[in-house]
Amino acid sequence: MLSAKNIHKRYQDLEVLKGVDIEIRKGEIVSIVGSSGAGKSTLLHILGTLDKADAGSISINGQPVDQMKGKKLSAFRNRQIGFVFQFHHLLPEFTALENVCIPGWIGGGRKKEVEQKARGILESLGLSQRLDNKPQQLSGGEQQRVAVARALINSPSIVMADEPTGNLDSVNARELHQLFLDLRDQFNQTFLIVTHNEELARLSDRIMQMKDGKMMTG
Repeated sequence: MLSAKNIHKRYQDLEVLKGVDIEIRKGEIVSIVGSSGAGKSTLLHILGTLDKADAGSISINGQPVDQMKGKKLSAFRNRQIGFVFQFHHLLPEFTALENVCIPGWIGGGRKKEVEQKARGILESLGLSQRLDNKPQQLSGGEQQRVAVARALINSPSIVMADEPTGNLDSVNARELHQLFLDLRDQFNQTFLIVTHNEELARLSDRIMQMKDGKMMTG
C-alpha cells in the first residue's frame, strides 16, 4: 500500500538519501533502524509528504503523492497518514479530546461525529477518565496515547512514527509497543516506525536497516 522508488535527498553538500526503495503491505508493522545520521527520519518525513524528495517516486494506495501539491497534498496527508512523534506535539491549550478531534475537524468531519469517534478511540486506549485533561495534566505515557489516538482519528491508511518511545520509560514504552500490535491485529492498521528501540523493532513484522543513506535489508 506504500511504494517508494529511488528516493534521493540532498541538503546543500550533504547527500542524505542515496536512492532508497521501500515497499510496505497493508497491515504490516515495519521498523526502520540504523545509527543517527543514517537518513531514517528524513526518509520518514519524505514518505509522509512533510518534506519533498529531490528525485524518486512515492505512491500510497496507488496514488502518486510525489506529484501532489498545495491543498490537494495537505488534504491527502490529513486523510491518509497519521503521525506519532517522539515529542507529542499536543496543543497545550486544548483537552485530550480536543487534541484528538482537531485533524478530524480540519478534514471536514461533523463536530459531533468526530467527537464521538475520538471519545471511542481514547476510551479504547484506556483514557476514558482523561478526556477533559490538558496535556500538562497527563503523564508521558498518557500524552503519547493521546498522540496515537490523534493519529488514528481519520482512519489513515498508514501511521508513521518517529522514535515514538524515545521519551518514555520502559514500562510505558512496552505498553505502546503492545498498543501498536493490538491496532494491527484489530484494525489491520499499517505502521512505519523509525526507532532505536531494539525491543520495538523485534516486535515488528519486518526490520529494515539504513546505513549512510541507503537501505541495507528488508
